[in-house]
Amino acid sequence: MTKPVDVLFINPGDLRQTYQDLGDELCAVEPPALAGLLANHVRLKGASAAIIDGPAYGMSADGVAEEVVRKHAPVLVVLVVYGFQPSASTQNMPAAGAVARAIRKRRPDLPLLMTGTHPAALPERTLREEAVDFVCDREGPATIMGVLAALKSGGAGLGAVPSLWRRDGGNILPPASHEPLITDLDAELPGVAWDLLPMDRYRAHNWHCFDDVGGRKPYAAIHTSLGCPYKCSFCCINTPFGKSSYRMWSPDAVAREIDLLVGTHGIRNIKFVDEMFVLNEPHVMGICDRLIERGHDLNIWAYARVDTVKPHMLGRMRKAGIRWLALGIESGSKHVRDGASKALRNEDIVGVVRLIQAAGIHVIGNYIFGLPDDDRASMRATLDLAKELNCEFANFYSAMAYPGSALFHEAARRGWALPGAWSGFSQHSRDCQPLPTESLSAAEVLAFRDDAFHEYFAHPAYLAMVEKTFGAATRAHIVDMSRHCLPRKLLDEALT
Repeated sequence: MTKPVDVLFINPGDLRQTYQDLGDELCAVEPPALAGLLANHVRLKGASAAIIDGPAYGMSADGVAEEVVRKHAPVLVVLVVYGFQPSASTQNMPAAGAVARAIRKRRPDLPLLMTGTHPAALPERTLREEAVDFVCDREGPATIMGVLAALKSGGAGLGAVPSLWRRDGGNILPPASHEPLITDLDAELPGVAWDLLPMDRYRAHNWHCFDDVGGRKPYAAIHTSLGCPYKCSFCCINTPFGKSSYRMWSPDAVAREIDLLVGTHGIRNIKFVDEMFVLNEPHVMGICDRLIERGHDLNIWAYARVDTVKPHMLGRMRKAGIRWLALGIESGSKHVRDGASKALRNEDIVGVVRLIQAAGIHVIGNYIFGLPDDDRASMRATLDLAKELNCEFANFYSAMAYPGSALFHEAARRGWALPGAWSGFSQHSRDCQPLPTESLSAAEVLAFRDDAFHEYFAHPAYLAMVEKTFGAATRAHIVDMSRHCLPRKLLDEALT
């Protein structure tokens, strides 16, 4: 028997398509924080909500659709296309599209709305290409509630719903107005609807638990802020907000959310989803002070920038349970970083990494190969810097022109080749296709990235540091991880 519900949120995703065999064990299975926030908002406004988390159960598109038909009788279905890497909503579009088609096949009368970073970046195209009735081009809460109210009134008033793209016969109609940004996050988005999620199914990234590689569950991911004031050329994080913005939950609200996770679900491993957590000092220190008072034994990781980390903050961050900071270092070439709107000096990068490590916090260095000004020498400089820094973990990415980013618009202007399918925007997929540069093909960039991964994680100095810091079992885990060689269609074609 189906259960009536006002809004059914779906988290679409296919870990194997996105990560290939890395999705089986190494990558995280993250709770859909945005879907959970939206579901809680819907309930706050007096409506009912439910969530289907496809990736958590390893469900196919048909499996998700069967779940919708068998268990739920929703007024509105909302597909939340969200990336667990801040700029990576696009890689989930194939799964989202497949789910929409599977639901449409079974229930052609069921209203479907798509929201998230990618749909907000390309609302008209999304509505033309996908089997959905509506697309939201902003952050979502007001749009979702507006559509729900209109549907309950027989469809009257849809044209007045802010940020709603919709169909009218064969025409696509843009919104008459845009949804305003929420200013009081505590009041309007008071935490995630954890009770609607399968909390026993989420696990942390392997590196997040290098201190205990067998202790990756339970796990949660939460926001303490929305948006980012910076304008890095490769990032599309602000697309759903319509501008660069930065809004915060209060430290008290964040602490209450963590209290709930610890007390109700026994969670120790936590990700702060914020694009930039270490930014506003009173916000960061307020959260840390409240967590120190509570004495939770936490293992938190969060994003920071080299130029936002202040030495006097680090001790309190460590006491609060922040064990890892991910730094966007991007390139070993100052010229390339400047071109990506990220002006930093190498000596500043080295100094900040050492300060963080001296405070007992581990560092994840994030690096990008194939930015517009890159050549082989500058990419080599990036890898050499990564090896010099010898961070406890490193992520190596290829430059992607994600929809909504400045690079996407530049690629369109210059006629750069983009992936033929949305899955090609996934960093680890078989059909991954990064941007070319002035001197390098996409295949050359991707080959360098994949070789860099193996060179870094097989480097004797890195393995020695891992064993000294985390123990022999973690070193063995790294050696096993580095045996994974991702099949790449682009590289296969380059060999023929």
